[in-house]
Amino acid sequence: MAVDDTARVTVLGLGLMGQALAGTLVKAGHTTTVWNRTPGRADALTAQGATEATTLADAIAAGPLVVAVLLDHASVHDALDPHVEALSGRTLINLTSTSPNQARELARWAAANDIAYLDGGIMASPDMIGGPESSILYSGTESVHERHRPLLELWGEAAYFGEDPGLASLWDFALLSSMYIMYAGFYHGAAMVSGAGVTAGEFAARALPWMTTIGASLPIQAQEMDSGDYTTDVQHLNFTKAAADAIHRTAVEQGINPGMFEHLKNLIDRHVANGHGADSFVRIFESFKNASH
Repeated sequence: MAVDDTARVTVLGLGLMGQALAGTLVKAGHTTTVWNRTPGRADALTAQGATEATTLADAIAAGPLVVAVLLDHASVHDALDPHVEALSGRTLINLTSTSPNQARELARWAAANDIAYLDGGIMASPDMIGGPESSILYSGTESVHERHRPLLELWGEAAYFGEDPGLASLWDFALLSSMYIMYAGFYHGAAMVSGAGVTAGEFAARALPWMTTIGASLPIQAQEMDSGDYTTDVQHLNFTKAAADAIHRTAVEQGINPGMFEHLKNLIDRHVANGHGADSFVRIFESFKNASH
């Protein structure tokens, strides 16, 4: 009986994410080989049925599909460049965090060496892999995505963004940017009230419903951003400037570091000084699109 090559998978990199991805494959019945530069991380996986390769050459030889979950762009080249001939004719799915241009460079490197390539950005924590909230964004060779879609969907939503291999990481980092800045805003607010004896837990209990409610306005704000029309009759930048000044003053009075909010305040001040005080707060989007604004 012919062997289904899509059932044999090698996972390179056994950090928490690599372990979660490999463990999901093993549970689904895939013949899974794992490798990590530093030994000792595969015990739980081998107990479940995975095979640990002692060398990277053995790991690559174990199957036609190689999934890289390494540290960074340089680590992908450091690991795989010496084995490029062995990779020829195989498929590489790169789930290592790389910038869009780094992903494009890896795609060119793969094409030059007859390696089918798909890039991915993981929008999940390790404990979410395989669950309903997990999503992995892909871009690159569409035929690779389609051939391996059943496998990719074991990990979560397998969203495809197009042939440009840099698009998955672009979307990934844009979404992560939103997350980190949201978290930082929450930390800043928690720091403001901490001096009054309010715990972070108490602040979170009130911040979560507030942030959930205001998050519902994102599609409306997106319409303004797409149209470039920032006219408004509510909460214009002159109004927002007064609020931002007061928030900044409160942060200083509370003795916390105002630096993060200060940057936002400076953007607001700049737009007002440039004659846009009657426009909506959404106008600061233009400052991020164009650093000269």
